[in-house]
Amino acid sequence: MAMNPVLVNSVRGDLIENQHRGSYAVVGSDGELIAAAGDFRKVMFARSSLKPIQVLAVLEAGAADQYHLSSEEIALGCASHSGEPQHVELIKSWLEKMGLNENDLGCGVHSPLDRSSSKALYKSGGKPTCLHNSCSGKHAALLTLTKFLQASLKDYTDLTHPSQIMVNQVVREMTETNIDLAPKGVDGCQIPLVGMELRGVAIAMAKLVDPKNLKSSLKISCRRVVEAMQKHPFLVGGSNRFCTDVIEKSRGEILVKMGAGGVFSAAIPRKKWGIALKIEDGHTQAAEVALIALLKQLNVLPEESDFTNYLEIPLHNWNRQIVGKLHTAL
Repeated sequence: MAMNPVLVNSVRGDLIENQHRGSYAVVGSDGELIAAAGDFRKVMFARSSLKPIQVLAVLEAGAADQYHLSSEEIALGCASHSGEPQHVELIKSWLEKMGLNENDLGCGVHSPLDRSSSKALYKSGGKPTCLHNSCSGKHAALLTLTKFLQASLKDYTDLTHPSQIMVNQVVREMTETNIDLAPKGVDGCQIPLVGMELRGVAIAMAKLVDPKNLKSSLKISCRRVVEAMQKHPFLVGGSNRFCTDVIEKSRGEILVKMGAGGVFSAAIPRKKWGIALKIEDGHTQAAEVALIALLKQLNVLPEESDFTNYLEIPLHNWNRQIVGKLHTAL
């Protein structure tokens, strides 16, 4: 077992206060290893970084076509969005065209991740609903699949539900993971989790942007997901969000999807590469720093765009003074 190297340092004053270890894998669509560090074969939960792969099941089944899903809705199916008005309204209308509403979402309730949207909501006398949940787009996609399958809407988040079985069939093919033997868990939004290697996530992302060896229908589904993320980066995240910023600044040449627990997936369409990275202690900002540093090291960051704000993130105290920084150790 390889020991994970330090990918990011947290410096306060004259001292390295914390070190964030992690691992990553960069692969091609044929599975060839381009670059790697640390224990990238260790089984972990990919969390929301796997959403662009999971949403493929909705397209593959024919549910997306039956319910005329737009590219905006497909992008929301990949999203961990900020709960801003545009996100909420699109998901609400998506559910309505299927005869559903927010009460059918099984993701739970939390305030919008976007602070200004959260303040505006409470100031207006409103309260957050399931629509504001960052995973409500994924759940709307799963409900679309469930309606198409004419399966039970109440238990669509159960591991043994027909929708979850279909999702995991696609995950199995894309990640090359033995789903039956993999560890299982439950995500924050109630969706079942399947353990897999970072390498498996990277392989899936490489196939997503280079589906040459997949069956013809899955090739088309992959292209639709890639195009949706490229066209609608705001829907994938939101204002001041890392994923949105990277996709926008790279003009879709770098696709990025965050997951809780310090996990990120990424894909480089022109290189036909997939990337998966995890920070051992689950620190999300450290994962952002590490991913940008890795992309820089791989020489895939567009020269005309500035990503230096992610290579060194200032740490502030309560007086808003800069007292330290997160910076790459790569």
